[in-house]
Amino acid sequence: MRTSPRKLQLVADAIRKQKVAKAMELLQLSEKRSAVVLQKTLKSAIANAVHNGKLSQDVLVIERIDVSGGPALKRFHPSTRGRVHPYKKRSSHVRIVLTDNQTKNEKRKTQNKEEEKKVQKEAKK
Repeated sequence: MRTSPRKLQLVADAIRKQKVAKAMELLQLSEKRSAVVLQKTLKSAIANAVHNGKLSQDVLVIERIDVSGGPALKRFHPSTRGRVHPYKKRSSHVRIVLTDNQTKNEKRKTQNKEEEKKVQKEAKK
C-alpha cells in the first residue's frame, strides 16, 4: 500500500483485538486517510474468511494485524545551486489475521487438557 507504515500503525492499533463489526465502524468514523486503506483490506479479509474458511461474519474477531514496511520509492527534490535533497515515498505491507471466538476457546481448552496430562504423567513418575 502506498502509505507510510507509521501512519497505518496508528489506525491499526485502534482496531486490534476488536470484533469485525466494531472495527469496521471505527474505521468508518476515523478521519485518518489510512483508515480507508485498512477498511478495504479488512473487507477483503472478511470475504476470504467467509468464502474460503466457511466462517460466519458475526463471530469473526481480529486476532492480529501486522504492518511492516514495503519497498520505498526514492525521489529527489531540486534545491538551490544545482543540488538535490533525497527523500523516500514509503509503502507498507498489511497482514490481517481473523479468527472466530469458538475456535479460540476450543484451542485454549485443548491446551489446558494437554498441560493437565503432562502434569499427571510427571506426578506418577
